Amino acid sequence: MIGLHITTQGCKLNQFDSAELAGALGGAARLVADPAAAALIIVNTCTVTAAADSDARQAIRRRRRESPAALIVATGCYAERSPEALRAMPEVDIVLTRDERTRAAEIILARLRERFPAEMADGCAERVTAESLPDFGERTRAYLRVQEGCDLRCSYCVIPAVRGASRSLSLDGVEARFKALLAAGYREIVLTGVNTGDYGKDLDPGSDLTELLARLTGVPGDFRVRLNSVEPLCVTGALVDMIAGQPKIARHLQIPLQSGSDATLGAMRRNYRTRHYASVLRSLRSRIPEIGLGADVIVGFPGEGESEFRQTVEFIRSVPLNYLHVFSYSRRPGTPASALPGQIAPPAVAERSRTLRELGRELSSSFRRGQAGVPHRALVLGGRRADGRLRALTSNFIDLSIDGALPENEFADVRITQVTGTETVAIPC
Repeated sequence: MIGLHITTQGCKLNQFDSAELAGALGGAARLVADPAAAALIIVNTCTVTAAADSDARQAIRRRRRESPAALIVATGCYAERSPEALRAMPEVDIVLTRDERTRAAEIILARLRERFPAEMADGCAERVTAESLPDFGERTRAYLRVQEGCDLRCSYCVIPAVRGASRSLSLDGVEARFKALLAAGYREIVLTGVNTGDYGKDLDPGSDLTELLARLTGVPGDFRVRLNSVEPLCVTGALVDMIAGQPKIARHLQIPLQSGSDATLGAMRRNYRTRHYASVLRSLRSRIPEIGLGADVIVGFPGEGESEFRQTVEFIRSVPLNYLHVFSYSRRPGTPASALPGQIAPPAVAERSRTLRELGRELSSSFRRGQAGVPHRALVLGGRRADGRLRALTSNFIDLSIDGALPENEFADVRITQVTGTETVAIPC
């Protein structure tokens, strides 16, 4: 069996796609952490920014230097948007687009047999199947793709072009995969998609995210379901009630904001305004006081002057957010925003990004300090930190360092004892 190394860039959906491909190849290849030990290397790319494209190319070149004889496969969103750019790289052997994803294992295995006939001659590849369970390596948490594609048309975004229209896995299909992951030992399963909140709208009969959560939390067992990013207008009263009333659902949501300026939101073609966003967050905080709330924010969108940026800072300070993911605007060819006037100079974008990241650190530190002394039920993760402490994750998304001995991949009652700028320490209760 040959060694397989996967480099995954970008979002949680890409992490699921990588695990799915690793699972499909599991009869012929074993995951290895060291690229130099791999005969097969897959780089699952992102293309949300120009920097992501550059990172993908750099990763491919680095992997070729580390393993000169390996078969290198490029896939993911950059491979979908600009396959010719990747095919032009001498380091790349195969470029897999979305249309080829269902037979990706078959394509890769054919090339492996050509490249490594002796290693592939033991018949192990005959056990490869597209229905294999995703392989997340040593993780205690699994991702489950329930939805793909997006029907929104934000002016800056290329993802609908590379991921396609919104489409959902059936309720029965999600439940079957969910149960299989639980049976494999995973204790937390993160539901993911391009626009997870759109789940079920394309099904016949129609469904929604709340119905899906009711189905999954009705499965017997001790586990936790975590939602990935959910768009503001998809956070309905029914969804808030479901999260508040069901202890198996993590008290945590990432709700994209993108800007705290209504003028900028309009130029972005976002389908809400700040008053809607604030109402959603306040409803969640009122119903679920301990919930961890995060936001994605784009800095430097065309036309974002100092006034619009200050509006964003002030808005973020005015609502109950705890985590920020800050992204610099990237001009994507073919998007409406790429032709807008008022493109922001890079130094200004970098300075604004630093300001928001510092604000994000303040929000996180304040939230974590407020949780000190509060009992939490945390999932003990695999592996240890450099100082030997265990890692654990709370329902509201606090990454803990544990002083004390606890079994991995089990839920444990802990209490936070110390909070610093970057670390949250807890002990067993």
